[in-house]
Amino acid sequence: MNDPCRAANLHIAPGEYYPADRRPPAGGLEFHFVSKVPDLVKRVLLGRALRSAQQHEQLLPKRIALPVFASDALSSVAYAPQEILLALGAGGLVMYHYTPWVAAAVVVILLTVVASYRQNVRAYQSGGGDFEVATTNLGDNWGVLVASALMVDYVLTVAVSVSSGVENLGALLKFMQPHEVVVALVIVALLTVANLRGLKEAGAAFAVPTYLFMFAIGSMLLWGALRLLTGDELRAETAGYEVRGEAVDVAGFALVFLLLRAFSSGCAALTGVEAISNGVPAFKKPKGDNAAATLLLLGVVAMTMFGGVTAFAYITDARFAEPDQGSHLVDPATGQEIHNADPVVAQVAHTVFSNFTPGFALVAIMTALILFLAANTAFNGFPVLGSVLAQNRYLPRQLHTRGDRLAFSNGIIILATMAGLLIYAYDASVSKLIPLYTVGVFVSFTVSQIGMVRHWNRLLRAETDPAQRRRMKSSRGINAFGATLTGVVLIVVLITKFALGAYIVCIAMPVLFVLMKSIRKHYDRVATELEPSGEDVVLPARNHGIVLISKIHKPTLRALAYARATRPSTLEAVSVAVDADESRRLQEAWDALDVPVPLKILDSPYREITRPVLAYVKNVRRKSPRDVVTVFIPEYVVGRWWEQLLHNQSALRLKGRLLFQPGVMVTSVPWQLHSSDRLKGRQEPPGPGSSRRPPRGTADARPGAGSVSDRD
Repeated sequence: MNDPCRAANLHIAPGEYYPADRRPPAGGLEFHFVSKVPDLVKRVLLGRALRSAQQHEQLLPKRIALPVFASDALSSVAYAPQEILLALGAGGLVMYHYTPWVAAAVVVILLTVVASYRQNVRAYQSGGGDFEVATTNLGDNWGVLVASALMVDYVLTVAVSVSSGVENLGALLKFMQPHEVVVALVIVALLTVANLRGLKEAGAAFAVPTYLFMFAIGSMLLWGALRLLTGDELRAETAGYEVRGEAVDVAGFALVFLLLRAFSSGCAALTGVEAISNGVPAFKKPKGDNAAATLLLLGVVAMTMFGGVTAFAYITDARFAEPDQGSHLVDPATGQEIHNADPVVAQVAHTVFSNFTPGFALVAIMTALILFLAANTAFNGFPVLGSVLAQNRYLPRQLHTRGDRLAFSNGIIILATMAGLLIYAYDASVSKLIPLYTVGVFVSFTVSQIGMVRHWNRLLRAETDPAQRRRMKSSRGINAFGATLTGVVLIVVLITKFALGAYIVCIAMPVLFVLMKSIRKHYDRVATELEPSGEDVVLPARNHGIVLISKIHKPTLRALAYARATRPSTLEAVSVAVDADESRRLQEAWDALDVPVPLKILDSPYREITRPVLAYVKNVRRKSPRDVVTVFIPEYVVGRWWEQLLHNQSALRLKGRLLFQPGVMVTSVPWQLHSSDRLKGRQEPPGPGSSRRPPRGTADARPGAGSVSDRD
């Protein structure tokens, strides 16, 4: 009897299954080089891959953590004072007299939030931040609400910071102004690559310019104070212009509303404070104390810089207006409206350093740069938050895995994509993006502080040590005060910014909330469905093997040989009669080979392939419900993408349909074409979330989740 396996020169050996006449090429240097090119590009951009055991090397000391996590809050110096003047300008120049009071109120809120979050980072150090606080103390729904608010705010942080940086850079480099959107998207791409290289390298790269920005603003404030003490008169270049608001004779309720609007605009200075609470795991030990110390430094530096710049803007009579915001800057000598006024920080720097041009250049360049780097705060906070949410099954599990450089690569890419879309949609316009800002962050501020009050109440009920109780009561008082103030600010922001664009955030947050709850519901349903019930271990009565064939060639013979090696209870070959003549020739060739497997040809009057096979498999299952059916499908392995379009299409369709049939197993039997030799020896890069897993046994692991939901 002729053995088709021997005829095709096939053999099966333990641990090996190859045709005897197929061997990898002896040379293949050019194929090896080509296969390495994509990995080489990846290594150049991202650096060498890091082992999980090297994660401790990516932890940050306080000197690096401050610029990494605080650049967003510090960069607000570039636009928060300007936003206050812009809002007050809607009531005309006379409203500028309220600038110090509005700035003082913002400073009070800033210090309150910093003091409150110092309690948070000591109590919750897993990186969940506001999400963890709200979930633990207020329930899952509040936690998801906070998470949706923070995710929206992180995306806006990148969009606003990068757009503002491009705007400031455009004031220095005029040729960039017509291409602000393209430049902003390029900056987002560069930040993405820097963060994909790993947290520590990104932090080291961003530390120097952040400290230089602090030095530049500090030097400007000290130099300006020295000039004032020596009797110099400091007047901004716009001091002679008039600010004409669309609202005239503002009084009563309109005055209060305008002041509240200016206050809510100035509260943009607080964005970024919460990033440290989400980034506690990135600190070196003791994590909580180091994060609290960094928060204190952030509060002092941000308060000094914001207050100083606002004070000098007021002293030098710097003026700024935007027609879109209801104010106009007019030259009284000519009556013409001024449209190209420099940003307020640039005006102050130009005035203070009027006798020292390099000082002005340093401030201008560092301000533009810090605004780009401010987006890095979101690039560090968003992926960690996404990882925590994925760990809690509110987002896809792929967001919980680390990339080559131990960064949460999927979260970084998603953030960059969403921010890029926002920049493109709003033409990188800061004035259009700012009204969307601060809503999300103050939602998280308020809910988090309420959660902390409940946290301290719970601990106080069990604590008996007097010293500890005094400390807890003090912390509770700080958090209660913070919850009250941030709640008031949230109401103010919603009232004053809703019509200006905040309504978009009010729509996006519920959408994200529903999406995350739906994902969690899906994972919970799958975990319940996959829970062993005791009936799942029953062995099938028999295994019916079916080998699908279209013609007699090497892939078919290999599939037959493998199917026979698995020793099913029954085995048959099945083909579909699309063409009567071809089916007759196939039957004749089959009989001539004397194959010890029966061939069954299915009729297909409408020339379909998938439906007759499905009907036949269902019929086998119907006759023996306790049996299983294993379908063996020969497939080509190709080396070029376009070859995949020319082969395996019928096999893909069949597999896709058969996988939905209960009691049916689908086995692909590969046959490597010569073109696939070019890919042999290539080290396949792991796909996102496909093979890399968070280290097992870590403190943040969640028991009870099924293996499928863990990986997929």
